[in-house]
Amino acid sequence: MRTIGAELTRIEPGTVEIELPFDPKLTQQHGLLHAGVISAALDAAGTYAAYSVIDPDASLLTIEFKVNLLSPGRGDRFLFRGEVTKPGTTIIVSDGRAYAIRPDGPAKLIASMTGTMMVVRGREGIEG
Repeated sequence: MRTIGAELTRIEPGTVEIELPFDPKLTQQHGLLHAGVISAALDAAGTYAAYSVIDPDASLLTIEFKVNLLSPGRGDRFLFRGEVTKPGTTIIVSDGRAYAIRPDGPAKLIASMTGTMMVVRGREGIEG
């Protein structure tokens, strides 16, 4: 998240929020926030939310996600919220929502994601 300039702004059990200021370096050819950036931030938000409900000695790997791009990524700032939908000891499912924030109106939903994470314990090179 440091690479794209994102910041973790809220951590609660099962819920995490990440905020990202607009940066032209993160846009696609039309000047909109790139879908890859949106997907990465939503994946991180969902995975961090899942980390908040597992043991500290466990880790997570994303094994699947589905993104719906609902509206162009146009805003001054972006908010990515991840929430655990189904906690588990082996598999965790989370849902995410991405919002574009502008000073001239309410936050606008621009994307949603459902992700599946595998809980990893005792695997060399993968630690919590």
